[in-house]
Amino acid sequence: MKKSLIAAAAISMSAAMLTACGSDSNASDDDTITMGFSQVGAESGWRTANTASIQASAKEAGIDLKFADAQQKQENQIKAIRSYIQQKVDVIAFSPVVESGWDTVLQEAKRAGIPVILTDRAVDSDDTSLYETFLGSDFVLEGEKAGEWLVANAADADVDGDGTIKVVQLEGTTGAAPAIDRADGFATAIAADPSIEVTASQTGDFTRDGGKQVMESFLNSVQGIDVVFAHNDDMGLGAIEAIEAAGLVPGKDIKIITIDAVKDGMQALVDGKINFIVECNPLLGPQLMELAKKVLAGEEVPKRVVTDETTFTQEEAAAVLADRQY
Repeated sequence: MKKSLIAAAAISMSAAMLTACGSDSNASDDDTITMGFSQVGAESGWRTANTASIQASAKEAGIDLKFADAQQKQENQIKAIRSYIQQKVDVIAFSPVVESGWDTVLQEAKRAGIPVILTDRAVDSDDTSLYETFLGSDFVLEGEKAGEWLVANAADADVDGDGTIKVVQLEGTTGAAPAIDRADGFATAIAADPSIEVTASQTGDFTRDGGKQVMESFLNSVQGIDVVFAHNDDMGLGAIEAIEAAGLVPGKDIKIITIDAVKDGMQALVDGKINFIVECNPLLGPQLMELAKKVLAGEEVPKRVVTDETTFTQEEAAAVLADRQY
């Protein structure tokens, strides 16, 4: 009797193991989609909102989400993607830390038959077959919008009235698509006014502390700063701290332009400490889940899906701040 019970238990355990591990796909019997997602990190309010949108949208869509935080390191993302390949997820999505160096691991995903969706940031690859689609903002356009506002408000931005507008730029993470593209777009736009010049540019890694430290350095090394152009709100908020600590009035003594439009940034805009914000919408979750379902169903999807975004002046920010979701 004892031997019979042991044998029955062994058969039952074997069956359970086969159910859990024996399938060639991680999709369950009820056709649940499994998505492996590798996030850049948690470096900003924007990124936190982006993560929350993806996690909530996956749950709402009935998608099993395997989530990994890369802590702003490309090697961590590559490890996560390889782990997803080994786990045989149905689809991989990720927001690349930097643009280059992805071909090898994406080839591995392609050979495994796992489609890849890029979110928020692009990759620099000649082989566009390595991913199905890229969902995110037009970072060049964002930079252009920031520069166009400065050109349109050049007279007011010449704080010391010397006929030249000295801009210091707080760049995003070196090598990251938004840092490269926002700088390029801004440079293109301000070329329309020869009185505007970027006199110093340095990375603050998209963090508030980074923005504060770089701004402190600029205040000590660059004379007559008129404008700060920060590649995201968090670095702009850090710059505000440095400007105030130096006894200056942000938004008045030094004009500030940022990109993102997260709630803290919008509050600073309403308070007059920031002068203009270009929106970068982090709420990509619903679109990502919809794209994943279409890709896995064999439907055609656009190679590039651009999110709808706007810009904000102080008055415009005040009108929407109370209803801001992030």
